[in-house]
Amino acid sequence: MSGTAKNEANATLIKIVYFDEESASDLLDIVAGGKETSSKELTKERAAQVEAEARAKAAAKFNWLPFFGGSAEAGVAASASAVGRSILNKTLSNTILTDYLSKLGELEGIERLDGLSVTARSDSAAYMKMYTPYLAMLKIDELPVNLAELDSALLSAKGYYELLGQGADGKKRILRFNIRAFRNNYGLVDLGRMELVFHGLRVGRAMESSLTMEAEMSPSNSAPVTAKELLRGMSGDGDEAGLLDVYDVLLAGVEHVE
Repeated sequence: MSGTAKNEANATLIKIVYFDEESASDLLDIVAGGKETSSKELTKERAAQVEAEARAKAAAKFNWLPFFGGSAEAGVAASASAVGRSILNKTLSNTILTDYLSKLGELEGIERLDGLSVTARSDSAAYMKMYTPYLAMLKIDELPVNLAELDSALLSAKGYYELLGQGADGKKRILRFNIRAFRNNYGLVDLGRMELVFHGLRVGRAMESSLTMEAEMSPSNSAPVTAKELLRGMSGDGDEAGLLDVYDVLLAGVEHVE
């Protein structure tokens, strides 16, 4: 695993803020090469057993009631089934996370990014997505759009949202986050308030100006290069023509350094 080496050997993850388990699962499958038994199937079997036990215990607890009939038992079974699905989903997620962390050294291309200040451009879709849930609570009749519907539209329009990660040396990167991969009720707005380490896969390069809503809605999905971006490229502070490295983030978390 490449990237900065600051106290990596003595650092322990103590809080997971974001984990893109689908992407991590794909990487694990590639490393396994089809030679290992999928832990998902083993976990499903265990979860099915837990679900059946929960249903049986729930039914036994209430079957002495005189009005406890087929419909009530079905309701309890449905509730137990929901619990079973919840256990399954959580167990699957934690299994993938554990496998990912244990096999991190075998996964090619993942870079460790830390010491980054994470922000969203004020004219970007990510910035709008951060605050539309709050704005949706306001009743502003003069606005030409329904803010609640706007938040829902943003959620369905984009699966990944881009933020800027800037290091102490001033170098910027574009970090892409799967909006559905946040854990423990964290969200985009929390990323700029925490000291996080990121695991990212470099997937390409793009201009900072491509993050604007104008660029997002452009038919060509591009934006003109700004003078600032050109100067950055010419001065050597960035890549040619102001291009920044783009990373798909797999994991973001808080580390404890011993």
